[in-house]
Amino acid sequence: MFTEELLQKYADVMIWALEKARKTTGGEFKEKDVVLLRYELDSLKLAENVYRKLLEKRFNVVRQVNPTTKMEFDFYDVGNEEQLKFLEPWTKVLYKNINGLITLRAPASLTHLKTIDPEKMALEAKAIKPLMDIRDKREEAGEFGWTLCMMPTLALAEQAKLPLEEYEQEIIKACYLDKKNPVEEWENLYRESSAIKNWLNLISHHIDYLQIESASADLKIKIGERRKWLGVSGHNIPSFEIFTSPDLRGTEGVYFANMPSLRQGNCVEGVKLVFRKGKAVKIQAVNGEEFVWKTLDTDKGAKFIGEFSLTDKRFSPITKFMANTLFDENVGGENGNCHIAVGASYSDTFNGNPKELTKKIKKALGYNDSAIHWDLINTEDKNVTARLKSGEKVVIYEAGMFKNQ
Repeated sequence: MFTEELLQKYADVMIWALEKARKTTGGEFKEKDVVLLRYELDSLKLAENVYRKLLEKRFNVVRQVNPTTKMEFDFYDVGNEEQLKFLEPWTKVLYKNINGLITLRAPASLTHLKTIDPEKMALEAKAIKPLMDIRDKREEAGEFGWTLCMMPTLALAEQAKLPLEEYEQEIIKACYLDKKNPVEEWENLYRESSAIKNWLNLISHHIDYLQIESASADLKIKIGERRKWLGVSGHNIPSFEIFTSPDLRGTEGVYFANMPSLRQGNCVEGVKLVFRKGKAVKIQAVNGEEFVWKTLDTDKGAKFIGEFSLTDKRFSPITKFMANTLFDENVGGENGNCHIAVGASYSDTFNGNPKELTKKIKKALGYNDSAIHWDLINTEDKNVTARLKSGEKVVIYEAGMFKNQ
């Protein structure tokens, strides 16, 4: 059970995460900055604690409650095309002015949208993409930072096949809320992970491509020019992954996601993608294959990748399937994990001044542009080898750990 003490600690971590996320883009919060606090009903107690701390920082806080599961279902079930594409007139003004966003997730259902046609959800995703573009540009300029976390719910616990009390403890452990000073723990992890990021960034410009090999995957990913590796930057709580956004044109081979993925009310299992010249040309899934096909038909960029990530098992205390990508993409366990994301890239992986990035430059560098971003996770034992431009091979990840030491 989340006591008042735990909620206070969680709120402290979220404030740290928000401020750290903006600092990583060269910005810094100041009094009177506008922060959007978005939350779901089952996260209300945490929202109240976060809200007070934001006010104590003298931020101007905009509060927004996410729709209930029934409202969300009715929107897609009854809404016509015009309604699905409708943006409230004030949202663009808000996104042009907010400096921060904290999202508190607490889903009351994970399957309420399973009967909804993914094409209807794609209409909304494409409609809100201009808002995401505004947000991205502000983040690139250091004017915006964001973070998110999750509260336990019965729906999550049931999908993960865990008792609710055990599910709660997994969240507490993963976010360091069982420690005396969780913020200090996150700050220490930030420093420890910097050694790996610095090492990867030092060799990154020598890398031609990465080869990912496991029992079910054999994938070649081209890192691309002007890239850097990021992670443990406050954007997600918890977050133990270290990632970059590759050149979308250089993905070749087979990728397999052995961990289930829950997205838009659908539980997808055993996704297998075959890539040629960057594009997923063969799409299979043990369960939910039609949903995968329709999601990857959202737009032109949906069949190309926008992210490659690795999690070191020494960092992550997450060992169980949590039925939520925020936790599952950070699982440590026996083998650590890797994941690719089909869809949008992260432009903050550019190793220069993000303010210089125009659409033309992003396209030339192979950054992907899409209305979706879907993480697909592989927890098999794997080797990740960097093939250098000199022809040399360097193993960067093995047995669930980075090989910088």
